[in-house]
Amino acid sequence: MVINNAVTFNALLLEGEDEKMFYPNNYWFRSTKRAFDIVFSLAVIIFILSWLMPILALLITIESKGPFIFSQKRSSRNNKTFHCYKFRSMYINADCDTLQTAKGDPRITRIGAFLRRYNLDELPQFFNVLMGNMSVIGPRPHMLSQTKEYAKLIDTFMVRHFVKPGITGWAQVNGLRGQTKTVSEMQARVEADLWYLKNWSFSLDMRITMRTILQMITGDKDFR
Repeated sequence: MVINNAVTFNALLLEGEDEKMFYPNNYWFRSTKRAFDIVFSLAVIIFILSWLMPILALLITIESKGPFIFSQKRSSRNNKTFHCYKFRSMYINADCDTLQTAKGDPRITRIGAFLRRYNLDELPQFFNVLMGNMSVIGPRPHMLSQTKEYAKLIDTFMVRHFVKPGITGWAQVNGLRGQTKTVSEMQARVEADLWYLKNWSFSLDMRITMRTILQMITGDKDFR
């Protein structure tokens, strides 16, 4: 198991509890989840991103200077670091790796607000899934600065890192997404993530997937 030091991997301090207590760590679990990740990601890339990416790339670069893909270091399984991809929704700035995005954030471009409203900015993460450093469903990955901060404040925060981070998850479909202004807000998100780990099933992943698609269709009210 790779810990990469950073902060104490507090998930290992739970009085002898280990990752096997938080999700079915067996061949059937991993093979089923990975098969779904590959099939679903390929479908999205072939049937959606193949034509949508060029259009969004043009709109993003017309409105503001910079690459249309934004890459940020985030924490993955076992606290490994990986580059998480998104369609760029903000002006190029120096605070992107430390400051959370807030409602009405002036750093967000007009096309960026549209992308965020319908969660389209997350679509490039299906490439992360194919590369194996993310899953379609799982706890959302956080910025390295957030991981370091909340690992010190919330005892069970790093338990989330027993599994691959996801594009969407149980916390997100239950409204626990976006900026976390207080520790209690992050605590609620962690509790939702732990519930997912303890109650994982293929049918639960399908349920989360369908609810995410519905939320994408209706849009996020904070960006209306």
